[in-house]
Amino acid sequence: MTHMSVRKRKTLLTATVLTAGLTLAAVTPALAGVSASHTTRAAAVSSAQGDPRNTTQHVADFYGAYIDAVWATDDATAAPAAKALRGFYLSSAARKQVAAYEKKEHADGILFAQNVPVKWKVTYTGSGMGHATSRVTLTWGDGPHAQVSRIDVQSDLKTLKITGLKPAG
Repeated sequence: MTHMSVRKRKTLLTATVLTAGLTLAAVTPALAGVSASHTTRAAAVSSAQGDPRNTTQHVADFYGAYIDAVWATDDATAAPAAKALRGFYLSSAARKQVAAYEKKEHADGILFAQNVPVKWKVTYTGSGMGHATSRVTLTWGDGPHAQVSRIDVQSDLKTLKITGLKPAG
């Protein structure tokens, strides 16, 4: 009988520890979301997908990676990564346009701002004459009073390169 009793206690202890661990795993992401730190928000995204042939997805991929790079100010590889992303996603003419804006305005010519948004969204708005247009919505802060700005991005349908960016009017 003592062997059964020890076995039952081990089973009960294992079940209790497992239940406590699962409860902690379920509660921790919810508690982490309360923090102001940008590193604790990873649990909020449950899935992502993409299609490298889609111009709007291409713009979304660029803005996602670019914002990640400029957000990471404590990473020595961030600035070279942002520059490389510009080289890959933007046409030569678009890079010149961005550089001219930055020289004149002393602000980032991709985000049209001096700081980095906390959220972004890209929506297809139309196409014609070999180009597609996407609207990038940038959210600057959290809560009900967060500011929003919009950028119209034109892409070449054949190369998928971004050929023009301008603040949406």
